[in-house]
Amino acid sequence: MQLKEFVVNEKKYWGFEGELFPGSNMVFIKGNNGFIMCGYLNIETAEKMGNIAAIVTGVKTVNDMLEKNIVNSTTNAQRIGINPGISVLEALEKI
Repeated sequence: MQLKEFVVNEKKYWGFEGELFPGSNMVFIKGNNGFIMCGYLNIETAEKMGNIAAIVTGVKTVNDMLEKNIVNSTTNAQRIGINPGISVLEALEKI
């Protein structure tokens, strides 16, 4: 499992990626106001907690995630424009 610091458009983010079990990877990117997570994690819990959060599926690494689009997001994420279909790079600008 790895914790990675990286920069996109001059903003710093933290990414986590790791294989929990063979074939089961968890990937997560944290910004200042919210986060983007893989489908292995639970959007319903993020919604209940009032988080700005979004889901991306089919990823094994942070780099994979950066090339995908959002498939689901919490109400608070949608309020700031993080809607299904936008790119992760677009969503990062908002978190």
